[in-house]
Amino acid sequence: MAKASSAEQLRLLDLQALDSRMKQLDSRARRVRENPDLTALAGKAAAARTALGAAATQSADIERKLARAEADVASVVARLERDQKHLDSGHGGSKELTALQSEIESLSRRRSDLEDTELEVMERLEAVKAVEAERRTEAAAAETELTDLEGRRDTELAEIEAERAEIMRQRTELAGRFAPDLLAVYERTLSRHGIGAARLFHGTSEGSGMQLSPGDLADIRKAAADDIVFCPDSGCILVRSSEWGS
Repeated sequence: MAKASSAEQLRLLDLQALDSRMKQLDSRARRVRENPDLTALAGKAAAARTALGAAATQSADIERKLARAEADVASVVARLERDQKHLDSGHGGSKELTALQSEIESLSRRRSDLEDTELEVMERLEAVKAVEAERRTEAAAAETELTDLEGRRDTELAEIEAERAEIMRQRTELAGRFAPDLLAVYERTLSRHGIGAARLFHGTSEGSGMQLSPGDLADIRKAAADDIVFCPDSGCILVRSSEWGS
């Protein structure tokens, strides 16, 4: 059976307190990283970006249609102006001028149709641009909200890491004061069971939270003060003291 003075065993509780705090900090950091609000906001921002992209694509498509409509109108207008100038000049035979007049009338109707189409496309573009502006506002708001929450997360993680570093410094300093054999037993127990040492307080193991059986308590009472005894339920080192009724 491993041995250590009662005083040195008692100091294991200080080491365990630091390890417990480290465990709490690790759990807190994990909760901060896995914050469901952050996941939800990331999804919201991604959806907003997708919606904005779809609206922008639709706007670009209609802008291309508008450009084609404007080009079609410009082409017909240019041809109308050319034909009208030719007609106004009076050059050409009667048959040619009559055909030219007929073409001008046809081009005028074509121009009217094209301008109607152009106007329709412009109205569609105006509506889609309004939707795009709305989606852009929504995406910006979602990104701002996400960035803000990520900033708070990073700040909290930095605080946790700073405290963790200080706890680790204290632990390293404290661990260096233990006899190597006792520290090895403690570290092994901590690794296996998640807790290295706990009080035996009025017959209850604070490692397991369980009241020990009369038989287990009898065995522990038979052990010498410098014997290292273990909790039958949690497996941790039980630190005894007459003041605790153990």
